[in-house]
Amino acid sequence: MQPLNERLRAHYESLSPQERRVADFILDHYDDLISYNSAELARLSGASKPTVSRLFKRLGYSGYKALRDELRALRQSGVPLADARGLADGDTLPARHYQQELANLNRCLAGLDATRLGEAASALAGAGQVLIVGQRNAYPVALHLRQQLIQARGRVRLAPQPGQTLAEDLVDLTEDDVVVVVAFRRRPRLMPPLLKNLKQRRIPVLLLCEPEARALTALARWPFPVPLDSLSAFDSYAAAMSLASLLANAVLHEALADGRRRIHEITDLYDDLDELEKPSP
Repeated sequence: MQPLNERLRAHYESLSPQERRVADFILDHYDDLISYNSAELARLSGASKPTVSRLFKRLGYSGYKALRDELRALRQSGVPLADARGLADGDTLPARHYQQELANLNRCLAGLDATRLGEAASALAGAGQVLIVGQRNAYPVALHLRQQLIQARGRVRLAPQPGQTLAEDLVDLTEDDVVVVVAFRRRPRLMPPLLKNLKQRRIPVLLLCEPEARALTALARWPFPVPLDSLSAFDSYAAAMSLASLLANAVLHEALADGRRRIHEITDLYDDLDELEKPSP
């Protein structure tokens, strides 16, 4: 099925002047379309509601709701589509962004199973090695989690390395290790086969993914859903970064004495190598 913008361009010459006004508005505000209802679209484009209804039926939709359902499905799959709710009411973008980020964080932490978090932290602290897998949009979160965990314990690796395949990093894993898979939507195709392989080999997996990825969560021992909702055209990973910090902190507290000793040793190495700038007096 053709996307809406392509359908509009294909039918544009055959549209009435009023329908063209709606079509022009849609093409100019395509990324924001998911946030409007039919009445708002009619008002903002300067057309009538019947005109809006006729246009979408001409394009093959049963109604405007069918179009919005299609756009929501695209947005849930990770396709960048902006949400401009509130702009017409004079709300500022930073204020609405803050509210959405806060809602994501509240949803993430409110749904967090404390028992699952404790079990996962204990496993991460006691594992022979920890392998963290993250690609595409998940890579920054995976890298940040690795940099946090490596201060609390040794043998924490990130895979795959740039330009490399993954199998070489998986072959030596045992049931005494833990794999952290960070896999957000629009992820590489290899994620389901990877999780199935690790489950078959009884290698414990901690998974960070969006709440809608239920097929993946069933393959992990410790799944942690992370909301990615955003008012912009792009997903937000603020809650994911917060969860990574929480996990690392929980791991540190599982073996606090050893963790503190390691942190002090790393700090001494920073000084010996003069790697970090010194605070101003």
